[in-house]
Amino acid sequence: MSNRIYFLCCQLLLGVGALLPRLGQAQPSTTRYWVQLRDKKGVEFNPKAYFTPAALARRVRQQLPLADSTDYPVRPVYLHALAATSDSVTMVSRWLNGAVCWATPAQVQALHRLPGVRSVLPLPEHQVQLATRAALGGASMQISTTNRQLARRQTESLGAVQLRQAHLDGRGLRIAIFDAGFNGVDRHPAFEHLRSGQRIVATYDFIKRQPNVYHGANHGGEVLSCVAGALPDGSYLGLASGAEFLLARTEQMFRERYAEEEAWLAAAEWADRQGADIINSSLGYTKRRYFPEQMNGRTSLIARAAEMAVRKGILVVNAAGNDGEDEDWRTIGTPADGDSVLTVGGLDPDTYLHSDFSSYGPGAGRRLKPNVAAFSTALVAAPGGYERIEGTSFASPLMVGLAACLWQQQRQLTAMEVFRKLEKAGELYPYYDYAHGYGRPQIAVLLAPASPPAAPTPTFDFVRRDTMVAVVVRVAAATVPARTLPLYADSVRAVTPAVRPNEVPALGKESTVPTPEAPAEEEPVPAEPPRYLYWHIANRQGVLRRYEVRDVTQRAVLEMPLRLLQPGDVLRVHYRGSTQTYTAAP
Repeated sequence: MSNRIYFLCCQLLLGVGALLPRLGQAQPSTTRYWVQLRDKKGVEFNPKAYFTPAALARRVRQQLPLADSTDYPVRPVYLHALAATSDSVTMVSRWLNGAVCWATPAQVQALHRLPGVRSVLPLPEHQVQLATRAALGGASMQISTTNRQLARRQTESLGAVQLRQAHLDGRGLRIAIFDAGFNGVDRHPAFEHLRSGQRIVATYDFIKRQPNVYHGANHGGEVLSCVAGALPDGSYLGLASGAEFLLARTEQMFRERYAEEEAWLAAAEWADRQGADIINSSLGYTKRRYFPEQMNGRTSLIARAAEMAVRKGILVVNAAGNDGEDEDWRTIGTPADGDSVLTVGGLDPDTYLHSDFSSYGPGAGRRLKPNVAAFSTALVAAPGGYERIEGTSFASPLMVGLAACLWQQQRQLTAMEVFRKLEKAGELYPYYDYAHGYGRPQIAVLLAPASPPAAPTPTFDFVRRDTMVAVVVRVAAATVPARTLPLYADSVRAVTPAVRPNEVPALGKESTVPTPEAPAEEEPVPAEPPRYLYWHIANRQGVLRRYEVRDVTQRAVLEMPLRLLQPGDVLRVHYRGSTQTYTAAP
């Protein structure tokens, strides 16, 4: 066996994939291909020798087999043939039983003829989008009053006070962060508690093929800080300051190529082997590579990798994306399109409504996306101090911290049970739309005993009026500070104008209350969200045709012409914790 093939097989057995030679060394006449292999016949595998104790414990805890065929390595004879026939093999996947090869057209024909090859598919170059919009000011160790308020609210909006009282901080959980680099994390004081506690347990740069990840970009450190970063006063920017971390660099700033999807897959297999409980992925692939109808959780390599990670008992959490204002692509990207991926949309911390830039659902097939939502403007740790920044990149890790605390308390849950609990704890549940999903998970619901929750007290009624059905707020639920809402507010100035009902196109769009001006520096921002009314029209299959959010300024808050309801349509309304439905006659 040649030295080249020997090295290739060793890398495969180590589980990080074969990495020969560097991508930049491929000849200009070659193109990247995904080679799907046929079987793993005769391959031997010892899971106890391959997986870390944490990985084995995760599988046992979730009653999963210690290994299945997807964990077995690729057949060495197939790998030998690929290396001998192609220009180079740059990545091998156990999970998907395939490899990425650089090959000339003549070599592609030869690959097709190999007995172990099922198919050979081209992998065009494309770009990834990190789910960050912009920094809202430079980093500084001097934190303003407004930013301190934001830091407190970004965690308290997800139950930080109750979690501290319950002594839940993600301890015992292992969280993998996939990103473009973690510049400064090895020095920043926000992560000193992680370094001193040796809770960054493994790192790997899947772009440069080396353990050092503390370079490349600031984005990974900003994301990490929204899970476990500390402020100088000892408070935290995220909810899982007690967790352990795996840091993987899977992206390259400004030179994004299809190799990043390969790196994500390799990192997922690595994280599985290292015992990750949760993967946070604040990135997405969209129009530079795919069409919206391909956001179905099956087309992209990265979506298939994410779904496989969930099969291994890992909760995968992904940012919805920041394309909400892009007329060419307003929907979620991949891997957020995965059916088993917990997709997190963005909320404006001033209004508690969908941030305009946060990508809309649904996924292909009209599946509900995003699943839940969190603040998408956050205070983060960055080189030089702390800065205010916006993007669904930060909503995702805030949700990861909450998931880690939930799993710490209820360790017997499977990954999908955690997923479902977070959805069902949403402040809007069972109401949903394609901007908020089920909304922010409520900590009181998450930490409550398993007994069925009490039915919420109705806060409104449906009233049939000739050709209309009206939604009328009950008197007991109509009290706002200093007054009771009138039945009709003709003589009462509305604080915020009601927005018009909005037709929802294929990609989904929601109309929202105008965003108020930013508060003054010393002006405290209310910690509680306003009392909005949410309504949608869904067909028999649960697919939304229209949805809207209204500021409630009068008791008769909505009048719906019956002609707008098709036979079997459901008008679903949510107000102050109560959700009710009105079904059109068939």
